[in-house]
Amino acid sequence: MNALWSSGFRPFFLLGACYGPLALALNLAARAGQWPLGEGVLVWGHAHELLYGFATATACGVLLTALPGWTGAAEVRGARLAGLVALWLAGRLAWWFGEWLPQGWLLAIDCAFFPALLLTVLPTIRGARKRLILWTLPPLLGLTAGNLLLHLALLQGDVEQARFGIALGLHAFMFMFSLYAGLLTPAFTRGWLRARGEHSHAILAPLEYATALSMVLFAVADLTHAGTAWMVTACALAVAVHGWRFARWRGWRTASEPLLWTLQLAYAFLIAAIALRAACALIPTLRPDAWIHLFTLGALGMCKVGLMTRVVLRHTGRPLNAPPWMKIGFVAMLAATLLRLAFTVHQLSAVVLALSALLWSLAFLLYLLCFAGMLLRPSLPRVALA
Repeated sequence: MNALWSSGFRPFFLLGACYGPLALALNLAARAGQWPLGEGVLVWGHAHELLYGFATATACGVLLTALPGWTGAAEVRGARLAGLVALWLAGRLAWWFGEWLPQGWLLAIDCAFFPALLLTVLPTIRGARKRLILWTLPPLLGLTAGNLLLHLALLQGDVEQARFGIALGLHAFMFMFSLYAGLLTPAFTRGWLRARGEHSHAILAPLEYATALSMVLFAVADLTHAGTAWMVTACALAVAVHGWRFARWRGWRTASEPLLWTLQLAYAFLIAAIALRAACALIPTLRPDAWIHLFTLGALGMCKVGLMTRVVLRHTGRPLNAPPWMKIGFVAMLAATLLRLAFTVHQLSAVVLALSALLWSLAFLLYLLCFAGMLLRPSLPRVALA
């Protein structure tokens, strides 16, 4: 079997890292009139493709790798994996070449991926020994529904429904991030601390349930445009619960390890994004995309570059040491996040926005520089964890 199709992280990490910068470039070309897109596709293209295209690819790489390890199920590989990848690619091609497709084909092609993914991972999730793994299903269903709603809105010219489809996908990713970051980050941190003779708390089940509930309440408040008091209350509850959870991990002790501080910082950005959502409710002049980009660039971006690095090193048999170029990529992602936040909050010039986009793209280009060869070649014999 070709090494590329031996594990889910290989094709999806490779394609995700390639597609992120490419999607940004294509969207800029479309806005400049250099790429023909319909009006609705042009308006929602940036958000749709970075959520339902780029972020979905990297999330699939994590899901298809982590779930079998937790449940003991066989990995999705070979023809089944290639079929999923083909559906994801078909959706991206249909999006950018939709002007040449009959009406409705874009919906049919792009919306085929999430049901196929659900059918693929459902047997593995149902066999999970940990009930927390079952919580993977709600965000996957949310992504399926959000993508479908957006495409229906494009056909009907319904702006509010399109906005809801994007928002539903965003909250689905926030819930999934909370779930998987809450499982993986403390597990990696505990192992690292124990190897150095330091104490670390185990997962506290009631706190995990409280965290999930707080994310549901936060999503409902935001999606229903709840009043200021309800929105701030939902945000305050989520920040408090996440803050307690985060403090138990003792992440400040991992500052010397890039593969850990990236994940710890990503989770801190999640908490900050929720707090910023409350600030947006209280301060009408604060643009709502401030908290959205703090999550997508800060939380998702930092987590992706850190976790994708760790997964490739671990699952190709290499020591858990981030290459020097990838460390520069981590810093580039952090700088991109801070610049994007400053651009929105302080209404800075478009030069700052462009620099943020370049640094974000640089992080993934450096990832390809470091790991594309590893993703395409067979793994080395497995090494002991550091």
